[in-house]
Amino acid sequence: MVNIQKAAVIGCGFVGSSIAFALTQTGVFSELVLIDVNRDKAQGEAMDLAHGLPFARPMKILAGDYPDLRECALVIITAGANQKPEETRLDLVHKNVAILKTVIPQIVRYNREAILLIVSNPVDILTWAAQKLSGLPACQVIGSGTVLDTARLKYLLSQHLNVDARSVHAVIIGEHGDSELAVWSGANVSGVDLDHFCELCGHTAHRENMERIYRDVRDSAYEIIEKKGATYYGIAATVKRIALCIVRDEHSVLPVSTQLGGLYGVEDLCMSVPTVVGRAGAERVLEIELSPEERQAFHASAVTLRQVADELGL
Repeated sequence: MVNIQKAAVIGCGFVGSSIAFALTQTGVFSELVLIDVNRDKAQGEAMDLAHGLPFARPMKILAGDYPDLRECALVIITAGANQKPEETRLDLVHKNVAILKTVIPQIVRYNREAILLIVSNPVDILTWAAQKLSGLPACQVIGSGTVLDTARLKYLLSQHLNVDARSVHAVIIGEHGDSELAVWSGANVSGVDLDHFCELCGHTAHRENMERIYRDVRDSAYEIIEKKGATYYGIAATVKRIALCIVRDEHSVLPVSTQLGGLYGVEDLCMSVPTVVGRAGAERVLEIELSPEERQAFHASAVTLRQVADELGL
């Protein structure tokens, strides 16, 4: 049996430690296990986080090892090489698949019931690889996918339109990377068609504005990495949101990366699409309506990922 309030983070770099901090702020976890190849780093992060608990809620934070994953309901994997300036997410694939090959067998040795949440990049390929390496049901292995990209899109649209980002309903799907696409055909602001809402705000150059916003979303990680070396706060907030969906069994719809199983005409590949997320993980993958141009772009994204996946020989 798993303890739904027990989670683990594997990899205590900027991303992993930021995620761990975000999880301590939720108040829903009773135990958090930190694992890193550098045990001193994990111990230091656990100590630092624990010292803030008097201002949060009681929980146990420990630097552990793979046997401590027993009873974990959620295992978050951030271990891997970081993306460098001028480097794409797909450039990381061979280094990070090699790391997965050491991590995944250790996880499933002690726990085959947990949801595996892959955060390391390239997240879609690594989610696919983790499912292959673990042998777990597809619903149990999900990636953070384009949840962060979608948040970036909502934020930039909210700034463009001067509205609350929570009122913006739009989604990025496909690869979490350069071939991702925005589903403009279904975008709206609290039920008002996006183009119409733009016109109400005095914006009429729809195609130019949407292309600019899409490019800013797609390239934002490159800009952040160039300016500060890494991205971690946005992904930490993203993982916290996904974790809460799982722990609270929310059945929320998020564009996580998951096995498509023939939907959108794509087989044996993990991509980011709207998915019902709850305690069972990826509970239901949704095939949303796409325009012909969007469907073509989605299939092009699938081809990009398929070429990389085939090279791995898993």
